Amino acid sequence: MTNERIESSRAPEPVGAFPHATRSGNLIFLSGIGPRVRGSKTIPGVTLGDDGEILDYDIETQCRNCFENVKTVVEDSGVPWENVVDVLAFLTNMKDDFATYNRIYAEYFAGEGNPNPSRTTIEINALPTPIAIELKVIAEVESDSS
Repeated sequence: MTNERIESSRAPEPVGAFPHATRSGNLIFLSGIGPRVRGSKTIPGVTLGDDGEILDYDIETQCRNCFENVKTVVEDSGVPWENVVDVLAFLTNMKDDFATYNRIYAEYFAGEGNPNPSRTTIEINALPTPIAIELKVIAEVESDSS
């Protein structure tokens, strides 16, 4: 089976040597995507000190930007948003951020017209850039017969 690399011209550039997503068979596997802005070092909702240390962050802003970036990669993969089947979320502060994350997640992923995928949320101590949230998503490609 040949895998197809998917690069989005609208999503933030990956922070390493990997594509935004990979298609394998009938599935699209998104690489971890956070709230960064394409073509910039800007991270919406994050205030950094001179040494790059996080001084303050707004989890709502980060969630919204992260979810929009994920939607962009899914769209640029040619897959309808409703075809998202699984979400793995990484939070750096479960205790303080989960309620806000969960509320905003429901706006994007639950309810009518949204995919309502399976989901796992885990807490980790850090992400590769100074962000508080990252998503790893799997979506199903629509078959020609649907």
